[in-house]
Amino acid sequence: QVRLVESGGGLVQPGGSLRLSCVASGEKLDYYVIGWFRQAPGKDREGVLCLSSTDSSTYCATSIEDRFTISRDNARNSVYLQMNNLKPEDTGVYYCAGRAARGGWFEREDEYDEWGPGTQVTVSS
Repeated sequence: QVRLVESGGGLVQPGGSLRLSCVASGEKLDYYVIGWFRQAPGKDREGVLCLSSTDSSTYCATSIEDRFTISRDNARNSVYLQMNNLKPEDTGVYYCAGRAARGGWFEREDEYDEWGPGTQVTVSS
């Protein structure tokens, strides 16, 4: 069973950037589709922001407007979410989640089995 831990959150001004990391332990990430999700204050967790599949394909929701990119480093057992041009509405707790799969894209949170504890991102001046 894989264990996921996020890091890299913090306070950033509008227009700034952050790079979130999702580090796995217990199993190799090669066999997991990893998705990044966000939960804004007082709201339910959204559908997947970006995901990285085991066949190296990636997907990001159109709502992100190409401001976020996802990358994977299997040698480091890590997946990263680069977030640029951050807006106040990007504030929330960011989670990475994993699903053991041979490829494929999974956009709903109920399709993922393993979750990290989350990292807080606050975008404010």
